[in-house]
Amino acid sequence: MSMIKKAVDVDVPVRTAYNQWTQFETFPDFMEGVEEVRQLDDRHNHWTTKIGGVRREFDTEIVDQLPDDRITWRTTTGDTSQKGTVRFERIDDMHTRVELAMEVEPSGATEMAADMTGMLDRRVQGDMKRFKQYIERRGGESGEWRGRITPGNSDTI
Repeated sequence: MSMIKKAVDVDVPVRTAYNQWTQFETFPDFMEGVEEVRQLDDRHNHWTTKIGGVRREFDTEIVDQLPDDRITWRTTTGDTSQKGTVRFERIDDMHTRVELAMEVEPSGATEMAADMTGMLDRRVQGDMKRFKQYIERRGGESGEWRGRITPGNSDTI
């Protein structure tokens, strides 16, 4: 598995950055290669991606979510294996550091080559920069979900 860690400082309050990140269906607006994210319920999303001409569909489950702090996920179906956490750190009232750490298991020759050449790393860095532009241009979030998901608990609080 490859570990990718990237961070970006955004010029919005922590609540705004976090709230926007909970709007998974907007990810295609700033994530390269993500064609669609359908939110199935509070914990589960279905993804359709197309990267390097390879189309993949997979499901993810949020395993830990604490408002204004973190969202942790893992894949549950499909031939893509990944897990990760995005953290939100208040810098001051109008600035937030968004830190993404994810482990990806490349599958297939195209993904392995992309990983070995640093393409996956650069793609994630680009996605983080595009998130910064997206949220700063909007000036506010397009929605929010403020629920709490705890590890090992299938219920939301």
